[in-house]
Amino acid sequence: MTDVTRAIATATSVAASLGLPASDAIVLHNSNKLALRLTPCDVFARVAPVGQEVARFEVELAQRLAEVGCPVCPLEPRADPRVYTRDGFAVTLWTYYEPVTPHTSPVDYAKALERLHAGMRKVDVSSPRFTDRITEAEEIVADPDRSPELAEADRVFLSGRLASLRRAIDDRGAVEQLLHGEPHPGNVLSTKNGPLFIDLETCCRGPVEFDLAHVPEAVCEHYPSVDEGLLDECRQLVIAMVAAWRWELGDQFPNGRRFGEELLRLLREGPPWPTLDTVVGRLDGLRQ
Repeated sequence: MTDVTRAIATATSVAASLGLPASDAIVLHNSNKLALRLTPCDVFARVAPVGQEVARFEVELAQRLAEVGCPVCPLEPRADPRVYTRDGFAVTLWTYYEPVTPHTSPVDYAKALERLHAGMRKVDVSSPRFTDRITEAEEIVADPDRSPELAEADRVFLSGRLASLRRAIDDRGAVEQLLHGEPHPGNVLSTKNGPLFIDLETCCRGPVEFDLAHVPEAVCEHYPSVDEGLLDECRQLVIAMVAAWRWELGDQFPNGRRFGEELLRLLREGPPWPTLDTVVGRLDGLRQ
């Protein structure tokens, strides 16, 4: 059985053991975690190999944020709010929402992110700093065994850019708070209850501009009191970090190598720094 098949079997087994009928599973997303819609019980399940303690962190944080009124996807109310471990996998169960159209407008997206940030300032949790994400990217770039297809010149260039951006952002001394970490459109559900954020495992502490660097340009235009210089540096940092992740051995991102090449080209080309959704859209257009 493939890992995906085993993960699906585990998720349906966990749901069934809780009295939630799950005779079928639809794969919604497959990258570092498998996202499934279990039917007919209509539960959103996330599955990952055991050992990723962030699952526990994500469940606890989701509960805390929901309590203070943050626009986050709630856990499945018909199951205990915890991580279910079975057959080498960790499974978490969430409320499934049918997507609605039209998709979230930039204004509503910005308002929801502002509400999320405001709620996060009320929650006292231990979380990593955003610079830990930079360290993860630097370690991939520094180790040829982890990024064997990355050319040596690109390795030196990307390593230097990550280090210089870390220093530049740190030197600004901006106010930091709890952040989503990756509030890009793929982590925002358009629901009848308005936009809801998912995938809280990336939460970290940092300036709000780090979160804004992941969202479309039009969303930033409706978010109040943005430090444009810091946002520019954070956008460049996001491009550099994602470039590193796309070169990691075993990366499962669709068309990941081509994405990694394009991000390196953009870093060398210089400003203005595009948002990630713009880069993805550009690549999709080239493929078509």
